[in-house]
Amino acid sequence: MKALLLDLDDTLLDYSGGVEAHWEAAVRTHAPAALDPATLVAVVAETRRWFWEDPARHRRERLHMLGAWQHIVEFALERLGVEAAGVAGAIARDFAARRRAAMRLFPDTLESLERFRRRGVPLGLVTNGDAAQQRDKIERHGLAPFFGAIVIEGEFGAGKPDAIVYREALAQLGAAPDAAWMVGDHLEFDVEAPQSLGLKGVWVDREGRGLPAGSPVRPHQIVRSLRDLA
Repeated sequence: MKALLLDLDDTLLDYSGGVEAHWEAAVRTHAPAALDPATLVAVVAETRRWFWEDPARHRRERLHMLGAWQHIVEFALERLGVEAAGVAGAIARDFAARRRAAMRLFPDTLESLERFRRRGVPLGLVTNGDAAQQRDKIERHGLAPFFGAIVIEGEFGAGKPDAIVYREALAQLGAAPDAAWMVGDHLEFDVEAPQSLGLKGVWVDREGRGLPAGSPVRPHQIVRSLRDLA
């Protein structure tokens, strides 16, 4: 291993933990008086799934997450035939604040990064998403000093699974693809796409669910935590 590329959300940082509870709390706090909060919670949940299922919309909206969350609530209110000025923005901002306050690094993150650094393995961070939010996560959790390359979709102008993203991180580290590994929780972005360039792809399956039935992706390794890899 001459270089190691790592994903951020749900690989180093617990990004998805508590998301349902944060949505419910934000919706219930700001639901219009004329609307049953439980109904709005349920419709927002359905709308979120629909909203992110479209690949083109996912790619476009993930660059401006606060706006995306507001759009989700706007669509949900529209489905319910409710007009409530300012409610969607208030819910989105409340959800964003709750989620930011709750996010934590996984317990194995810092010790594993430190172990790789002691071994002299060059590290690169490759993450999709909103430039401001991703940079805030990196700085607030003290991750930047570990990485010789940080490629954020919103800053770089391209995101995973585009080949240019992995090539950029490797170029910054001065490493060739056949000597590098990519580690993350997304089978397409963190395993399949890097493998097509010659990297070894490692899938982080923290919940131990195993590969989805019929998955065409075959990781070089599957780990439950970064400790297993280190």
